[in-house]
Amino acid sequence: MKIATWNVNSVRKRTANLVAWLQRTKPDVVVLQEIKAQEAQFPTLEVEAAGYKSAIVGQKGFNGVALLSPHPFEVTARTLPGHNDDEPARYIEGRVSTAQGPLTVGGIYLPNGNPVGTEKFAYKLAWMERLLGHARDLLKREEMFVLGGDYNVCPTDLDVYDPKAFADDALCQPQSRAALRKLLNLGLTDAVRAFHADDERYTYWDYQAGAWQKDHGLRIDHLLLSPQAADRLTSVGIDRAERGKAEPSDHVPVWCELDVVA
Repeated sequence: MKIATWNVNSVRKRTANLVAWLQRTKPDVVVLQEIKAQEAQFPTLEVEAAGYKSAIVGQKGFNGVALLSPHPFEVTARTLPGHNDDEPARYIEGRVSTAQGPLTVGGIYLPNGNPVGTEKFAYKLAWMERLLGHARDLLKREEMFVLGGDYNVCPTDLDVYDPKAFADDALCQPQSRAALRKLLNLGLTDAVRAFHADDERYTYWDYQAGAWQKDHGLRIDHLLLSPQAADRLTSVGIDRAERGKAEPSDHVPVWCELDVVA
């Protein structure tokens, strides 16, 4: 099974790109971030024509996440547990059945956190602490799960084209990186780094200043796997070519394949 994550940065603008990618790469489960649409505005008919069912947690104009799959799935969460107030649409979770047992996939749009030193950064760190708690609860099940999405964190200096330029950015702050390490230290596996431990592998290029043409990128989109999923990890990829398409998102899809059968 192929599990993928993609921050599409407005699904209505990228519908053609999304559908073409779905038809070409045929992922089994996809989590989308920053769809910037409410459920009624989501291109459900186009996605269904490509063979995919969808579940959407939308918001008008910004944020928003979705889960797509050609297989039957159960939506298990529409918000990150641990917060009772109404909050931005940043988390969705679904569960699919496989011959090797259930597989849970969470879709994450983690807060950016800039500027550092403001309530936005405090909110980012609090959100990551809640994610840590949820990951602990998922691990208690001793089942396969993948937490995929736009984490808005560069794990190390290897994941940012110019560490000095981003030294004051929330994506590269020691506190942000430490919060992500806490997740990994639970026993989760960063799928990309499992295969490419020392490579510069970017998933995001800003629209400004010729970042794509200069390969001035960041790796902020991640797939974190439970031990049970990591044991079945067979391959990973970053679909860089999507950034060079007409009307692209500033992020590209990241995917992994697990040795399981739907």
